[in-house]
Amino acid sequence: MPNHVLLTTDTVGGVWTYTMELAAALGREGVAVTVAALGQEPSGPQREAAERRGVALCTRPCRLPWMREPWDDVEMAACWLAELGDEIGADLIHLSEPAFAAYSWGAPTVAVGHSCVLSWWESVLGEPAPPAWMRYREAMCAGLVAADAVVAPSRAMLESLGRHYWLRGGRVIPNGLDPTGIQPGVKQGFVFMAGRLWDRAKNAEALDRAAGGLAWPAYAAGPCESPDATEATSFENLRLLGQLESADMIPWLSRAAVFALPARYEPFGLSVLEAALAGCALVLGDIPSLREHWDGVAVFIPPDDTDLLGIALTSLIEDAGLRQTLAMRARRRALEFSARRMALDYLEVYAALLNRRGATACAS
Repeated sequence: MPNHVLLTTDTVGGVWTYTMELAAALGREGVAVTVAALGQEPSGPQREAAERRGVALCTRPCRLPWMREPWDDVEMAACWLAELGDEIGADLIHLSEPAFAAYSWGAPTVAVGHSCVLSWWESVLGEPAPPAWMRYREAMCAGLVAADAVVAPSRAMLESLGRHYWLRGGRVIPNGLDPTGIQPGVKQGFVFMAGRLWDRAKNAEALDRAAGGLAWPAYAAGPCESPDATEATSFENLRLLGQLESADMIPWLSRAAVFALPARYEPFGLSVLEAALAGCALVLGDIPSLREHWDGVAVFIPPDDTDLLGIALTSLIEDAGLRQTLAMRARRRALEFSARRMALDYLEVYAALLNRRGATACAS
């Protein structure tokens, strides 16, 4: 088991939540964790969340590999990370951006493919990414080859990494949450959605169109503009709540009777897991990754069939028994995805790498 893990993250979307949950769960297993946040600076509430969990947090503002023209920033960030790893005596480097694994490290590396531009482009736009993303492809290939272990949160995402970057092998470790902080509340008559509303992968525009014909209001939490201000969207029927921190999001999920995410692309879907733990009936886009984890406990609709989405939501609005049955099944499934289970699975990967490194050192 490692003594000290350097765990990288960014502050946008589910990777931050994943990181906080994993760092806290590893800490409970006796492993020291330092989190290195790249990209946007953490917000005040994010810093407070790290402090509450006892997570050591270091930050470096920079452009990330999936952003435009990031490579000078990426190289400087990699040097900073390597120095930080040496400074804290990290014996395991856990990278939430696989491209960073191609740089020089003083300890074994685990690269986690949470998502990627090429699979996003294929799933959302229905075509290969243009040549402008060739350098990104090369960086991802180099990182995935160099990493000592590769992990993805779903079989669907691991297969995407193999298809786009010729990865062979790898392990699936689903994301997890501590269920004690998310409980069902008294349900109220509204539909809820959460995520990066500007991101066409989330397909908020489909829920916006369907919401105009629903008997219940539909609320959506999340930013309507991308971090680099290159993508933005607006809505006619959704009731927008803006970007909510986790502490503000959970009460909405606890009250929501139905959670909708008609996603075109979602390699795992932590917001779905949160909603299931909060006792919401789930209406999800019919894509392989969401089927993988929620088949049999959710209603699935083709992402681009707005009419069917409206019909599915109306059926749940009108049938309280069906809503409650689906919510109960989804929560039972969600309890399988605990933060402790996630941490123990990662500790298996860490231990294998450290044992291999020790055996190599002895042989030499």
